Amino acid sequence: MKKLSCLYAILLMVSIAAKAAGPYQTGDHASDFSLKNVDGKIISLTQFTDAKGYIVMFICNTCPIVKHYESRITDLHKKYAAKGYPVIAINSNDKIISPGDSFEEMQKLAAEKKFEFNYLYDGTQEVVNKYGATNTPHVYILSKKDGNHKVEYTGAIDNNVENPDLADKKYVEDAVNALLKGEEVTVTRTRAVGCTVKLKKT
Repeated sequence: MKKLSCLYAILLMVSIAAKAAGPYQTGDHASDFSLKNVDGKIISLTQFTDAKGYIVMFICNTCPIVKHYESRITDLHKKYAAKGYPVIAINSNDKIISPGDSFEEMQKLAAEKKFEFNYLYDGTQEVVNKYGATNTPHVYILSKKDGNHKVEYTGAIDNNVENPDLADKKYVEDAVNALLKGEEVTVTRTRAVGCTVKLKKT
């Protein structure tokens, strides 16, 4: 009996550790990070003391799908940052595989497009591996609850890549609007559509 109890305890600890490591699912508590922004400053979630939550978004410079969404990402930040849900964009692509996604190229793009949101570089890919993002763009909406960053939604921005006017499902907006009203998010997960994250070769 003691052996079975010990075995159960070990399996439970392994399960908890695996869950904490990612990929994050709805209801999980996401870990904070410290990453360099295109302006050279180190950014972490805890710095946003007035935030109610965050629209964490894995994007990049080079993916054609992200390019279709650039103006929508900017619009999301303009609409929701003042309400407590800023966009925090992260580029995790390996610069060896995709040179156009280097930090220097990120700085150029952010200046050219006049990004108002933070655009962070995950050069070690530690953050993308924790979160489990697979595509660009891939969104994680987090809410601040009891000192934790709870995952409320993961997936796509909306359901029309090429034309925002034809998107009749605006997943990110619907989720944030629900949270701002104190309501439950009804659609908590969709399939992220875009280019695959360029992970380092091992």
